This record gives sequence, structure tokens and C-alpha cells, in this order.
Amino acid sequence: MKPLTALAISLGILAGIAVWGFLSIGSLLIWAALIALGCYFQAGGDQAALRNTVVCNIFGAILGWLAALLILVSPFTPKMGLPLSAAILVGITIMILVAAANVKALSAIPASVYGYAAVFAFLLQTTGKLTVANLLSLSLNNALIVVAVSMVIGSVLGFVASLVSAQLTHKATATA
Repeated sequence: MKPLTALAISLGILAGIAVWGFLSIGSLLIWAALIALGCYFQAGGDQAALRNTVVCNIFGAILGWLAALLILVSPFTPKMGLPLSAAILVGITIMILVAAANVKALSAIPASVYGYAAVFAFLLQTTGKLTVANLLSLSLNNALIVVAVSMVIGSVLGFVASLVSAQLTHKATATA
């Protein structure tokens, strides 16, 4: 079997199972998992890609979460207005995100940006989630937790699909 065909089959089946699981649970974010899955393959689709994707998705999510929390609690937000305060705080945290790429473990900038963006996507598109109480809760209402868990699952899903695909390709080659 051709590698791309094997990957299409393994990933299609695993993605279907993941969608069923995510929708059954109801609190996890299939879209965040799929972003991480794509990130895993963009990063090379191997064990190092899994590590880089997970670490940097979570790092980006932490910085996005921190920016959201700072926007809400900053005494400058009411004085400067939300747009200006948010712009400054997002700018600062994005500078930190990129500068952190000097550390090898945090060098996958796209993966960090995806985690950061996923936090804001969740917070800004899900009614009632952008509150200090939610951001500090130990629940799936906390953007950091729900995004990180969803993205780790997506990265692992990509890794498992790669392993299954390799087995399908190997078995097909061995029997040919």
C-alpha cells in the first residue's frame, strides 16, 4: 500500500473515532485537536514532531491564557480601553513567544502560535468563557486546560496514525 493511502486510511479512521469521542464527551475541542494534528504533520510527523508540537502548543496556550487573564485584570484596561490594552498585552506576549524560540524546546514557533490562537478562538467564540473565574478554574471551562488537553490528544492522534500507517505500508510491502 502506498504510504499516503495508508495514512489516509489510518488517519480517517482515527479522526472519526476522535470526533465521536469528543462529541460524546462534549467539552473537548475537536477543532483544536485537528489544529494540533496538522501541526504534528507540519513539524515532520515523527517522534520529535510529537514532542515539539505538544510542548509548543501548550507553551503558546499558556501565553494566550496569560494574555487573556492580564487583559481582564489589568488596571490599565479600563483607563486605556479594551482594544488598546488588549493590543499591547497581546503584542508583549507574542514577543515573548517568539523570543522563547531561542530555547530549543520552544523553537517551533508555528506550534506555539497555534496554541496561542486556539486559546483566543475558544475564549472569543464561546459565550461566557472569557472571565477571570473561568480562567482560574480547574475545569474544562478554563481555556488553558481545554485547549491543552484537546491539542495533546490531536498530536497523539497524529502520532498514532503515523504508526498505524507505517504498519500498513510495511505489511503491504512485505506481502507484495
